[in-house]
Amino acid sequence: MPPIGLLLGGVDFSNLFATFKDGSPPGPYAALADAQAAGAVTVNYGVFLNSVVSFLIVAFAVFLVIKAINQMKRKEEVPPAEPTTKECTFCQMTIPIKANRCGHCTSELAKTA
Repeated sequence: MPPIGLLLGGVDFSNLFATFKDGSPPGPYAALADAQAAGAVTVNYGVFLNSVVSFLIVAFAVFLVIKAINQMKRKEEVPPAEPTTKECTFCQMTIPIKANRCGHCTSELAKTA
């Protein structure tokens, strides 16, 4: 990913490692390739860091693409909900739409279709 490399200033973690057991010849090794050539036992955490950084960059790019696609979708209009209550014609209180009598004034209501 050359553009990302330019943004990060050419940072490469692949040469970072920890030596657990020296090889032959022993000593501090300047590069991972030198340690592997000497047969040293190493933990290559720099390669892991490179993989994590690459994953985060790709994940962020995919997130931005999906976010842009979701914004381009039309939002569906939600139809208005059907009413569940009505007003009593006598006392003007709110009652359920299927009620035959008002619960407040006990008036008998006309049936509605």
